[in-house]
Amino acid sequence: QVQLVESGGGLVQAGASLTLSCAASGRTFRIYAMGWFRQAPGKEREFVSSITWSSGKTYNADSVKGRFTISKDDAKGTVNLQMNSLKPEDTAVYYCAADQQYYSGYVPLLESEYDYWGQGTQVTVSS
Repeated sequence: QVQLVESGGGLVQAGASLTLSCAASGRTFRIYAMGWFRQAPGKEREFVSSITWSSGKTYNADSVKGRFTISKDDAKGTVNLQMNSLKPEDTAVYYCAADQQYYSGYVPLLESEYDYWGQGTQVTVSS
């Protein structure tokens, strides 16, 4: 089992920056990749960004490319999502997820590919 706890959400104005953090505990040695997804009110959950744990290979959704950066801290067992130039449309509950399945050279980006999920953290961007 892997437990995930997100932190860092909050209310900010458009154009501001925010950093989300996800702390993993439990059988973390089995994690292949970690990702961030988000769900806005009335919408389905969507992929934001992901990173493979060993190689640090990343993939970002087109909607956040150039604004969001995912990174990992091996020593702390955390994955961070640096969000810059935030827009009102970025408002959502952000979820951290962990994937145990190994994919050679592939960065998972589908919900179905992730095995564990955090409870989510709210990010609200005012205009």
